[in-house]
Amino acid sequence: MGTAPDLDEPATRGGDRLVLVAAILGSFVAFLDMSVVNVALPAIRRSLGGGTSAQQWIVDAYLLTLSALMLIAGSLSDLLGRRRVFAAGLAGFGAASLLCAFAPGVTFLIVARALQGAAGALLVPSSLALIVSRFKGDAQGRAIGTWTAWTGIAFVIGPLLGGALVDAGAHGGSAEAPSMSWRWVFGINVAPIVATLLVLARLPSDRQRQRGRSVDGWGAALCAAGLGGLTFALIEQPRAATGWAAPSTALPLVTGAAALGAFILRERLARDPMLDFALFRSRSFAAGNAATAAIYAGLSAATFLLALHLQQVVGYRAIAAGAALLPVTLILFLLSPRFGRWSARRGPRWFMTAGPIVAGVGLWLLSRMGSHPRYALGILPGVIVFGLGLASTVAPLTAAVLGGVDERHAGVASAVNNAVSRVAGLLAIAAVGARPFQPALSSMAALLCVGGLISAAAIRNPGSPPP
Repeated sequence: MGTAPDLDEPATRGGDRLVLVAAILGSFVAFLDMSVVNVALPAIRRSLGGGTSAQQWIVDAYLLTLSALMLIAGSLSDLLGRRRVFAAGLAGFGAASLLCAFAPGVTFLIVARALQGAAGALLVPSSLALIVSRFKGDAQGRAIGTWTAWTGIAFVIGPLLGGALVDAGAHGGSAEAPSMSWRWVFGINVAPIVATLLVLARLPSDRQRQRGRSVDGWGAALCAAGLGGLTFALIEQPRAATGWAAPSTALPLVTGAAALGAFILRERLARDPMLDFALFRSRSFAAGNAATAAIYAGLSAATFLLALHLQQVVGYRAIAAGAALLPVTLILFLLSPRFGRWSARRGPRWFMTAGPIVAGVGLWLLSRMGSHPRYALGILPGVIVFGLGLASTVAPLTAAVLGGVDERHAGVASAVNNAVSRVAGLLAIAAVGARPFQPALSSMAALLCVGGLISAAAIRNPGSPPP
């Protein structure tokens, strides 16, 4: 039996634009807050105190709840309506941002960051589900490409924006400015969130979806415990003196693994499962997530390694290190929508094959930069090649994963893909640890190439005959 679409028909061109603008604005702030706070940590420490562990948890509390609750949020998006869940995420994110901006102490800030991550989990899968339910064909490919371009820009521009806000405060002429300017890093979220809510108010209300289904409470609890435990262990492992053997790492890892095992069993037996494992019968969905694991593991660890190397070895300041990778942002902005449209017309398989391999070549070039590179010759060529490969990968990858499932499950499908990318990235960062830069970055280049080979072997374009 069919289900009604999220938004009233007919979909006008103006309404399509409003959906896309709302999806981009809402998810932009969620991705921005993954990286914008990093350069503000010294100012936060001067203002609120706290040791190194507290500063790390200001970053990681956000990532922990975002990863742990992503799958639950995607399921709620499908069950309760994408617009409704998206609006709830926006309101929650705005409120949590204000709590962060006015935090009186470091513990309060960590808790507020965890609330931000929980609200961010509501934003990302529902924003993509809104796009999938509204756009079809070439228009969907271009819309997904535009969304991925802006979310990529948000992540890359975060350190630049955070550094600019902190530096502006440091030169504001007030004795309090250097230690208080970090609050603007969170306060800036309010304006785009209000703008998004205003855009969302102009869209038609959700129609009720999947009547008769109930929220899988046990599944949600087991999923949160499983992903949360695994994420906590991956975050904590690099800090523990004995690594994986430390109780702070081993206990949440084992607990998380057990909870995920119980979650899988629960979902196979539940009348209304939160995650329908029939989704993985889709070749594109299963292969796309396998490729996602390899690609985003390599991508996450590579950007981590590059940021450290440019600052600690080459000697760049934080803002200069972010600026060194700006060409990637420009390439994503200019080319991702085009690659998304071409993928919709010709199928994603060869874009997902060539893109990661080209990006891997770019990382290999960057691995050769040494300790005293000239930017134009030693860094920029690799950055450009990496950006071209990334631009031809992200939109076709998202389109392949979401295109392989029924639109009714777009929210949870998006959440699965985002959860896979987050956990794979954390695992890769934990694995590279203190390894030397060149072999570590070369390994991440190889992972990207593996993602391309998985796509070549397993992704099928629409209309292609089965193997």
